[in-house]
Amino acid sequence: MDDYSLIRDALLLRALPSVQQRYIVLTEKDISERQEEDISEVSALLMIPREEASVLLHHYKWDISKVSDEWFSDEDKVRGIVGLLMNGTDFHNLRKLTCGICFEGYSSDMMSSAGCAHLYCHECWEGYISAAVSQGPGCLSLRCPDPSCSAIVLQGMINKLGKHEDKEKYARFALRAYVESRKKTKWCPAPDCTCAVEFVSDVNYDVSCNCTFRFCWNCTEEAHRPVNCDTVSKWILKNSAESENMNWILANSKPCPKCQRPIEKNQGCMHMTCTPPCKFEFCWLCLGSWIEHGERTGGFYACNRYESAKKEGVYDEAEARRERAKHSLERYMHYYERWASNQTSRQKAIADLQKAEKEQLAKLTEIYGIPETQLKFIIEAWSQIIECRRVLQWTYAYGYYLEDKVKSGFFEYLQGEAESGLERLHQCAEKDLLAFLPFSKHDTTEDHPSPAEFGEFRVKLAGLTSITRNYFENLVRALEDGLEDVQCAGEAATSSKATNSKKAGAKGKVAKKQPSRSSSDHSDDTWPCERCTFLNPSSADACTACDKQRY
Repeated sequence: MDDYSLIRDALLLRALPSVQQRYIVLTEKDISERQEEDISEVSALLMIPREEASVLLHHYKWDISKVSDEWFSDEDKVRGIVGLLMNGTDFHNLRKLTCGICFEGYSSDMMSSAGCAHLYCHECWEGYISAAVSQGPGCLSLRCPDPSCSAIVLQGMINKLGKHEDKEKYARFALRAYVESRKKTKWCPAPDCTCAVEFVSDVNYDVSCNCTFRFCWNCTEEAHRPVNCDTVSKWILKNSAESENMNWILANSKPCPKCQRPIEKNQGCMHMTCTPPCKFEFCWLCLGSWIEHGERTGGFYACNRYESAKKEGVYDEAEARRERAKHSLERYMHYYERWASNQTSRQKAIADLQKAEKEQLAKLTEIYGIPETQLKFIIEAWSQIIECRRVLQWTYAYGYYLEDKVKSGFFEYLQGEAESGLERLHQCAEKDLLAFLPFSKHDTTEDHPSPAEFGEFRVKLAGLTSITRNYFENLVRALEDGLEDVQCAGEAATSSKATNSKKAGAKGKVAKKQPSRSSSDHSDDTWPCERCTFLNPSSADACTACDKQRY
């Protein structure tokens, strides 16, 4: 057995740690309830209205302890900073008042202020609130329209005088501000998802929202283990930036000798003409003026000048640069195409999972009389396929940035084993399952395999799911650890060779000992598969789970 197989088996047999829930998914209702609890606590503690408590909490990033400390340290100072006035001005005794914005006269019941002496009509308040809300979350700290006044506009006034859509936006801004002010809570980045995730662990980890979107807690990008966040950032930037466009230009074009504009050769002739307004005519090979070319320089499809100059090394640097760019582009495309292919396969697997949930389970229940609760092994298999496709997708970004040649070779071996194992699981869940489903509406129960055969299929699919999960979890851990096993195996192999060399060179003869049976050896009635570690009966010539031949 080679070193790669030994390390792979070590990965498969490594004990898995117990996985505990490290996060809590919060719906908008959950968030609102928590927000109301905090407001009630501060309101009762400081003996102030709930609206004022909400303003204080927003100003101090929803830190109840901070609010309490600052308030009891200097209440007047806090009120001044936040804009909470002690006593409002009473204008109800005045019959007619003038709006400070439109300067029209209104009765007192058509005028309002933010608790200060500056009165405005309700129509102007509505426009002022609408303009503030349209500018974003800053409306949560909206002050009196008078530039010299710092009085805060409370949510009660927003609800009383604002438009319906503005009130809804204001409430949403308040909800988002509550989540965004908490270090351990983040919104799910999936489009149209309204859930947030509260993290209860001290280390960064992937989290899964109720909408099934799985993302990295640290960078909020789609889950990307085993690749770290910095590598993901570089990879995404590389996929979207101009860097690869420039590589393509360097590899497939040459600059016009006159204007330096990149030109791609799209026809067989070496006679090139730059686009207007340049219109310079030149030779593609030597980049010299075409006027100086003709039969004496080799004709239209060759260039004696270029060939002789190439022998003298004139074009070596430019050619080398072009070759480097071409090699870099080809290497990038190798990894990118496989990264994108696994992403596509993952999306297809998600669609297949939804189809299994909506259609296939019900059909299997109808055919075999098995409750859907006992068919969850199919859903688990598809869920595992989706997760493995995601991991496999990001291993290509990992491989692209892996510079160590020794580790790179072993990484590609592990990646190939992972792909092989995943394909077996995918084949079983996607194609083998079809044998137990009706081909048409007219199929009868007699047309399908027996319940015993379905039971065998169940054991096989569940086994492959477990084995694949085990392998991928250990693969992720090994890649995140930097493939330390490669170095350890290399050191062990070097040490072993040195020891054997010393023994071979010794003059004394030592009697050969029979190899002792390891305590980890399996009994004669079973044998472990080298590929997936599944214990098979001694009568089996191939692994029951992965079909690998025993010998």
